[in-house]
Amino acid sequence: MNKKSLKKNYFYNLCYQLFVMILPLLITPYISRVLGAEEIGIYSYTTSITAFFIMLGTLGINIYGQREVAYVQDDVEKRSKIFWELIILRTITIIISSTIYYFLFVVNNKYSLFYKILLFEIIAYIFDISWFFQGMEDFKKVAIRNILVKFLLMIQIFIFVKSVNDLWIYILIYTLSIFFGNCTFWIKIKKYVIFPEKIDLKKHIKPMLLLFLPQVAVQIYTVLDKTMIGIILGNMSKVGYYEQAQKIVKLILSIITTFGTVMLPRISYIYVNQNEKELKEKINLSFNFVWLLGFPIVFGLLSISSIFVPIFFGKGYDEVSILIKVFTPIVLIIGCANVIGIQYLIPTKKQNYYTFSVIIGALVNVVFNLILIPNFEAIGAAIASVLAELTGLLIQIYFVRKIFDFKYILKKSINYLLSAFIMFIICVFINNVISNNLISLILQVIIGIMLYFGILILIKDDLIL
Repeated sequence: MNKKSLKKNYFYNLCYQLFVMILPLLITPYISRVLGAEEIGIYSYTTSITAFFIMLGTLGINIYGQREVAYVQDDVEKRSKIFWELIILRTITIIISSTIYYFLFVVNNKYSLFYKILLFEIIAYIFDISWFFQGMEDFKKVAIRNILVKFLLMIQIFIFVKSVNDLWIYILIYTLSIFFGNCTFWIKIKKYVIFPEKIDLKKHIKPMLLLFLPQVAVQIYTVLDKTMIGIILGNMSKVGYYEQAQKIVKLILSIITTFGTVMLPRISYIYVNQNEKELKEKINLSFNFVWLLGFPIVFGLLSISSIFVPIFFGKGYDEVSILIKVFTPIVLIIGCANVIGIQYLIPTKKQNYYTFSVIIGALVNVVFNLILIPNFEAIGAAIASVLAELTGLLIQIYFVRKIFDFKYILKKSINYLLSAFIMFIICVFINNVISNNLISLILQVIIGIMLYFGILILIKDDLIL
């Protein structure tokens, strides 16, 4: 396999993730002003419930399929067999999930109209085969398709969403973009697969369920938070604040986790070819990558969130700034957990450790949500999420403590920590000296980036060079 393909795949995936970051910079300020916090809260609440049924319908196929295709990516017959077997399984599970969803939420519900529209989002996942191309390490097709779909989504939002009454239009555009976007993948599939002679569905059920369980747990502390805020507080504005803060942090975090998406099929390929030395080298590279981008993101968010939120979201979103600051540790925590869990435990078929860690994390999240949300509202949910993610990471570290040298890994983080801290001090100084928020924000971002990477170049950091 061409060694340059890893760089190319990361480049294509990064281009998509950067576009995904830029898109909200264009859409969110418009939507937050047109729809308002309450309507955004309703959107967040209904989509959080729909997400559970998407998870039930997809049944862990994305990660499992990506891994299994990566194992046999050089064998057209084997990868074709896996492809069609998983497509059939997903179609069955999506139909079951959609039926349950329809009778529970579409029929006689306060938000019945929105749930009707979101039903098409669940059905759209029958046609999602992005996992196959990721398993083949063909990230170019996935990135180009996703960028095109998101761009069309943005244009339609600006054209059709004009008032607070247009939430249903916003959800419809969002849903249809997913549906038609997934269908576009099928145009090129004939070049990659053939029709197999035999189909065996049973062999996939057990390993899929093993990966489905951690996805349930992950869903609990990424989506259930918003559902619980809505149920416990009955205040959709609070859900809206939480949604916006989480969105900003997770979008920026995607710059780091996109590397994990690229590394999963590569490490799966390395693992099946029994190259342990290269596997450890790739994991160490991934940890360094987390340090390289994680520390400046954390300190940068702490520095700019207070002036960024009113500029970006408009008036009435002050609580979002506090929530972003509470969320910031998640960047490093999820970054490291992504390396151990997604990039190592799953490709090397140690998913039972991964499953245990995220289930315990989910339980921690639910318990602290029940304790903290009634007293601290959305901020309590954010604290619970951080504690949940940290718990899962510590458990994963315990399981792989004898495989990786964590003293060495932590030692490699010092350059990035110190450089990011110096950047933070300068940014705080700029914030205190310049009264104009917009100018201060622009200067902090530009000077902060130049200073951080400039220091790393001066000290001749290995990863930068």
